[in-house]
Amino acid sequence: MSGVLVTTTINGDAVQFACPEEETLLDALRDRVGLLGVKEGCGTGDCGACSITLDGRLVCSCLVLGAEAEGREITTVEGLSEGGQLHPLQESFISHAALQCGICTPGFLVAAKSLLDRNPDPSETEIRYALAGNLCRCTGYDKIVRAVQNAAKQIRERSAQSA
Repeated sequence: MSGVLVTTTINGDAVQFACPEEETLLDALRDRVGLLGVKEGCGTGDCGACSITLDGRLVCSCLVLGAEAEGREITTVEGLSEGGQLHPLQESFISHAALQCGICTPGFLVAAKSLLDRNPDPSETEIRYALAGNLCRCTGYDKIVRAVQNAAKQIRERSAQSA
């Protein structure tokens, strides 16, 4: 295969992969790196199912070329858990039944984590705004918003206890 050799950091680990010049980062993450949590919903950046953070910025990986990941830092849904322990967002999505088919869930989790990293105490309006780029056809959004609110509260409580 002719293509581009990409050296990057994914979920804290140094990773190298080769991909065709025209391959999206979404396809590279799934097909070259084996990270299947990144989902393709629309392929046009409209649904948010393929959301990742790239150098700390929330992006749709279907709109980024794999070659553009060179030297960059990527976080996918697989990078949310630590040491085998689910992130509070993941726990909260489960306990609030904020998921059904699962296509949109990874994108919502990454987008919510991006929000909570910037704002640990968001209002409902701020949560809805931050998640506006993610579409769900199964659950409706109320359970998702409640799950994010609950996770934010848990994270704040854990931070206060460790301080």
